[in-house]
Amino acid sequence: MTHPAARLPGTARPVALVTGPTSGIGQAYARRLAALGYDLVLVARDEQRLTALAADVELHLGTRAQVLRADLIDAADRDRVTARLTEGVDFLVNNAGIGSAGQFRSAEPAALRAQLDLNVTAVMELTRAALPPMVTAARGTIVNVASATGLVPGRAATYSASKAYVIFLTEGLAGELAGTGVRVQALCPGFVHTEFHRRAGIEVSSLPKPLWLGVDRVVAGSLRDLEKNRVISVPGMQYKALTAVAGLLPRSVQGRLNRGMFNASGRI
Repeated sequence: MTHPAARLPGTARPVALVTGPTSGIGQAYARRLAALGYDLVLVARDEQRLTALAADVELHLGTRAQVLRADLIDAADRDRVTARLTEGVDFLVNNAGIGSAGQFRSAEPAALRAQLDLNVTAVMELTRAALPPMVTAARGTIVNVASATGLVPGRAATYSASKAYVIFLTEGLAGELAGTGVRVQALCPGFVHTEFHRRAGIEVSSLPKPLWLGVDRVVAGSLRDLEKNRVISVPGMQYKALTAVAGLLPRSVQGRLNRGMFNASGRI
């Protein structure tokens, strides 16, 4: 039988599991949750960076952190993370994800499958594992990090499609979970100052400065929207305006607008 919210040994604090916390939004979320009184389970491929982050939050924020090295593209590693989630956590941040440069028609099929395994399959499986103990406990929060391009289709076809899945999954779950005490959110940032674009090989140096957001601002907006029970969180007034306007336009016009704003060298 699963415990509704398994604590880390020797503590009684709530537990948050964060994927992809070694940089960017994931790290900002992990630090913010630690400051709010959560112990952490940190999941990523880079064990050295995970260990450094765990030591840092324990030293400076007084929280406990468990390191769980896993490559969420790998099914066996996903199974190890889902096994931990079935023990119970209070907060899940599905942040790990990858983008890609280049065109769909020239991409290696294996790379496209890996992108979907991380951006879609991992989110689905980890969310599915976390929900039963949360519902049993009548409390819990899941934040699925999507993207503004899941709301307005982008030039990076597979990436945009994967984030649209995350948004639709989260919206569907919000209806299913009404009255259970469990909150879900799809966080849909635009361009954020992280390692994401460099790792994907995407050139973004020509993008206007007003389009960029800081990670702390993104996380703060997400948490404010959670308190207001907003299922879709779009940080930044510029992106709120863009997605609101785009939502009123026909799909064909949305596509032209997006191609004009986010050209082949600058995608999210």
